[in-house]
Amino acid sequence: MLKPVYLSCLVILVLLCTGLLLKAEEITAPANIRVVRVAGVINPVLADFISVELDAANNGSALAFLIELDTPGGLDSSMRIIIQKILSSKIPVIVYVYPSGARAASAGALITLAADFAAMAPGTNIGAAHPVSIGISGTGDSEQGKTVMEKVVNDAVAYARSLAEQRGRNRDWAEQIVRDSISTAAQEALDLKAIDLIATDEQELLKKLNDRTYLRNGEARKLRTRGAVLSYAEMTWRQEIFNTLGDPNVAYMLLMLGILGIFFEISQPGVILPGAIGSLALLLAFLGFQTLPVNYIGVLLILLAIILFILEIKVVSYGMLTVGGLIALTFGSLILVDSPEPYLQISRSVIAATVFVCAGVISLVLFFVVRVQKTRFVSGLEGMIGERGQAVTALDPRGRVYVHGEYWDAHADEPITSGSEIEIVRSEANLKLLVRAVKDSSEVSRAKEKDHDSD
Repeated sequence: MLKPVYLSCLVILVLLCTGLLLKAEEITAPANIRVVRVAGVINPVLADFISVELDAANNGSALAFLIELDTPGGLDSSMRIIIQKILSSKIPVIVYVYPSGARAASAGALITLAADFAAMAPGTNIGAAHPVSIGISGTGDSEQGKTVMEKVVNDAVAYARSLAEQRGRNRDWAEQIVRDSISTAAQEALDLKAIDLIATDEQELLKKLNDRTYLRNGEARKLRTRGAVLSYAEMTWRQEIFNTLGDPNVAYMLLMLGILGIFFEISQPGVILPGAIGSLALLLAFLGFQTLPVNYIGVLLILLAIILFILEIKVVSYGMLTVGGLIALTFGSLILVDSPEPYLQISRSVIAATVFVCAGVISLVLFFVVRVQKTRFVSGLEGMIGERGQAVTALDPRGRVYVHGEYWDAHADEPITSGSEIEIVRSEANLKLLVRAVKDSSEVSRAKEKDHDSD
């Protein structure tokens, strides 16, 4: 049996060996670099995604955070959220304009400026960060509008120069991309010291980043990327849905689907399914439009179109209300999203196709509604109109008639003798009928011959 002193030594030896193994595993474990890919418009969903992933990288064991960027720009508010997260990050942030053919335009250019390390792939470009391009719409040609726009531009210039100065990049170039909307190719950007390096792919990027210095709290630190492993982050299904809804074309088509669903439910009450689908589509469309610069005049025109379509069901306008609704819908769709940037506009082909489909569906629904309204009743008092019977008593003007095996109180505008064949003109209150005498065929023929002889 082991003595206590030997047992204690054995336990200590096991613990030391375990500690050494864990330490060796920690030393040999490859460094992790968290990567997010941005290929589209900078919007609130994307800003939230990058913010969450950057926080997770800072709280975890990530060596650095890499943003692979390809964007035409986006909203100013979303851009600033991303930049604030980058500037407050404990670990270094790398922005890599990738792959070849990609661009970091507008908001993307300022995000690249804010990175600890800015890199570009060959065949990419960066710049064109005028305030209109980062989510601020024009303010008109008036003096007041020009003054407001000048303030916005000056604010954006100061912001760009501040970012460039903080990261040791070309401040004059940063001002030019905002004030003059210049765009610069990768090699030229490197020559101007607007970026730090050019790399063909991720592996070359990691090689060139190894042993590069960055600042944190005034202290110079080195980034060791040799043997680092890239760990790619993906959006959750919820973020993917919200990001898709941020596409103006998707949001617009959902809006049109909602309008059609609500219109069909109003025109054919009780069907329920179109109304439920329409309500859901409208809510999703409104969610998508929250991330877009919406023109409320366009919204009002679309609402006017809906009202005109509904009135067409109730008012006999011979299609004029429908035509007016389609015109309002078309103009409302064209100005619905207020932005000069193509990536924030609704495609003209989408608008044309959607308006054409809406016109077809609404016309078809109205055709069936009008046809049903003109259909002759087959039951109830209304169903008796046009039916024939016999006068039980003389009607001068009131009396009794026999129709469909039943006796009815009736009256006539002209005297009718007892036993004459009658036709029901309409039903009235208190179950009374308005009738008229039915002329036999011989009488009708004699009337026609008399009219012919008089001619």
